Amino acid sequence: MSQKRGNNFLSGYSPELQQQATALIESGKLPDYLRNRYQDGHAVSNSKALYQYTLELKNSFLKQSAPLSKVEYDDRIDVIHNALGLHTHISRVQGNKLRAKKEIRIASLFKLTPEPFLKMIVVHELAHIREKEHNRAFYKLCQYMEPDYHQLELDLRLYLTCLHRFGPLY
Repeated sequence: MSQKRGNNFLSGYSPELQQQATALIESGKLPDYLRNRYQDGHAVSNSKALYQYTLELKNSFLKQSAPLSKVEYDDRIDVIHNALGLHTHISRVQGNKLRAKKEIRIASLFKLTPEPFLKMIVVHELAHIREKEHNRAFYKLCQYMEPDYHQLELDLRLYLTCLHRFGPLY
């Protein structure tokens, strides 16, 4: 695929930042940059562990929020064309009660990424429990749960660009 397509992960950033990323890509230094910044993987390798990991974050920061029905890795999420994770909210009538079911699905790609990237995407999906839109309140909540949220989001986008351009790093 073309380099331009791979840079779509960075399209929302300033031209200056995109130029810096392009310089790292063209010099071949992006993989080393990422490996130096993010050396360790994680042990959250299956959906059961992911559910526990997500529940611990939720209980630390969103205690009053509705419970999660399911959290799992999903092989069907296509990171390049679709999303990094998905959150769903389904309401069903059971008898005379309305039951809400909240689910989070994380792209299976995150089984093999450094833990900060997994945390960033889980935090992002958890924030959608309270804030449906990507607005100021949403990003404030993300930063509350993960103070380095914006840097991690940028680095994750660089990682996806690197993965697209150079292949797996870990």
